[in-house]
Amino acid sequence: MAGTVLPVRHQPPLPRERMIVTDAPDAEAIEMDVVIVGAGPAGLACAIELARLIQKDTEAGGTLGETQIAVLDKASALGEHNLSGAVVNPRAFRELFPELKDEDFPFKDRVNKESVVLLTETGSIPIPTPPPMHNAGNFTASISEICRWLGDKAEGLGVNVFPGFPVDSLLVEGQTVRGVRTTPSGQSRDGSGGEPPTDLTARVTVLAEGTRGALGQAWTQWQGIKSDNPQIFALGVKELWETKVPLDRIVHTLGWPLPRDAFGGSFMYPLEPNLVAIGLVVGLDYRQTTLDVHQMLQRMKQHPYFRKYLEGGEMVEWGAKTIPEGGYYALPQRKSGDGVVMVGDTAGFVDVPSLKGIHYAMQSGMFAARAIFEGLKKGDVSAASLSAYDTMVEGSYIRDDLYKSRNQRLAFKDGFFVGGFKAGLMTVSGGRLFGRRIEMHADAEVPRQVTPATPFSPDGKLTFSKVDAVFKSGNQTRDDIPSHLIVGQDVPKEVAELYVHMCPAGVYELSGDKLVVNAPNCIDCKATDAIGPRWTPREGGSGPSYKRM
Repeated sequence: MAGTVLPVRHQPPLPRERMIVTDAPDAEAIEMDVVIVGAGPAGLACAIELARLIQKDTEAGGTLGETQIAVLDKASALGEHNLSGAVVNPRAFRELFPELKDEDFPFKDRVNKESVVLLTETGSIPIPTPPPMHNAGNFTASISEICRWLGDKAEGLGVNVFPGFPVDSLLVEGQTVRGVRTTPSGQSRDGSGGEPPTDLTARVTVLAEGTRGALGQAWTQWQGIKSDNPQIFALGVKELWETKVPLDRIVHTLGWPLPRDAFGGSFMYPLEPNLVAIGLVVGLDYRQTTLDVHQMLQRMKQHPYFRKYLEGGEMVEWGAKTIPEGGYYALPQRKSGDGVVMVGDTAGFVDVPSLKGIHYAMQSGMFAARAIFEGLKKGDVSAASLSAYDTMVEGSYIRDDLYKSRNQRLAFKDGFFVGGFKAGLMTVSGGRLFGRRIEMHADAEVPRQVTPATPFSPDGKLTFSKVDAVFKSGNQTRDDIPSHLIVGQDVPKEVAELYVHMCPAGVYELSGDKLVVNAPNCIDCKATDAIGPRWTPREGGSGPSYKRM
C-alpha cells in the first residue's frame, strides 16, 4: 500500500544455526547438573527451589548426592540488566520463603493508595480503578534489588552464580539439549582476538533469559513448537527521579500522549519518600513509522500532572525493555523438552490487565525446579519426564489468570475506545464475553503508515535526549566491540526511520538515506528484535548497569 511499510519484509531471519549447535562440547567443558540461563526472578527462584529440594532430600537420606547448579547471567553483576515497574504481588515470595515475613522481602512500601487517570493533552480526569489493576496488598519494589537479594539467597544454598557470562548457543545431541556455550569476550570489532567461549554441559538447561529470549526463540523454532497466536510485545521506557515533592500513591494513566490506535499507558510509583519511578509502555503493534516511545515519555513529563512532582528534581537512572503481551494464546504449546525447560518472560508469563509478571516468573521457576528434581531423582530428564513442568503450569493460577484475561489485550487491536469497552465486558464476565480467540499478527507483520516526525528539543533538565538517557543507564559497552545486531540488506529510508524512532537508545541513525548502526549504545531492550534488526548475545558485562530499576 502507498505510504506504508511492512517491517517483516526487511527483518533478517533468526540465526538459528548459530544458536543450536551440534558440536561436541569442548574437552575442558565445565560439568554441571543443571544450568540456568538468566539470573532474573524466574531463574533465581528455580535455582533456590531446586537447591532446597536437593538439600532436604540429602538430609532425609536420599541418594541423589551432590548436585551442581549454575546460574549464568550476561550482566557484570546481578540486577544490572533487570528492569520492571514494579508493583509486586508477594504470593510467590511467600511460597518460596515460607519462613520469612513480608517485611523481610526486598520490597519498598505496601500499596495503600492508588489512582487511575485519563490524560488529555492539558488535563487529567480521575477514573475508577479497573478491577484487574487493584493493587491493595501488593508492594512497590526495584527488580534490580530483588535479583541481587535472590542471588544472595541462591549462593547461600551453594548455587554457582556466574554474572558476566552470556550464553551464545545451546549444545544439542539429536533432539536433546546437553548444555550451553558462552559468548566470546574481548574481541576486536572484526571478531578477531579475545577469549574463546566456555562450554558447560548439563543434564537439564533452564531458559530464563527474560523477554524475547534468543535461545528460547531458536529452540522453539528448531522443535517446531507453535502457539495459537504469535507473541507480541510492548516497549517500556522508565526513569528514576529524586524529587522534592513526595508522591503518596501509585498512579497509572491512560490516553494522551498515545494515539488512539496504540495500546499502552504510563505509571508513576513512589519507591522512597523522595524517589519516584515513572515510565511509559506502548505496544509494538503501533501504526506509525515515527512513533517514538522515549520522546513520548519526555513530552509526557511536561504535562501538569507529572511536572508538579518532577520539576526541580533530578533524573538519576534511565532504562528500557520489552514486555511480552500476547497472553494465554501466545504461550508455546509446550515449554519443555529433552533436557530443557523455559520459564518466566521467555515463555511469556505476563498478565497485561493486571500489569504483573514477576510472581508468575518466580512461580514458573519453582515449578521447573520441582519437575527437574523429580527427573534427576529418577535418572530421566527426557521430554516425557520434564513435561511434568507443563502440567504444573496448566494446573496453576498462572494458567487460570492468563486464561481469564486471554483476550483483554488483544481487543485493543480495534482501537482504544472499542478495545476498552470490550475489555470491560470481559472483566465483568470473567473472560466469557468475547471469549473466542482474537487473532493477532506478530509485531513485525503490522503495516506502518509513513508519517512525519514531530520535532523535539530536550531541555536537559526535565526532558532528555536518547544519548543523555543512555548515559544514565550506566552503559558499559566497549566502543570497539563487534556488532551484535543483524541488520537487513538495503534498508529503505522509511524503514530506517522506523528503527530510528523505535529504538529508545539511539542505536539507529539516518545519514542521508542510509541507516547507521551505533551498536555500543544498545541497552538490550530487544525492541529491535521484535520489529527489525535481530539482537544476539554479546560479551559479558556489555549493556546497561542498572542499580535501582
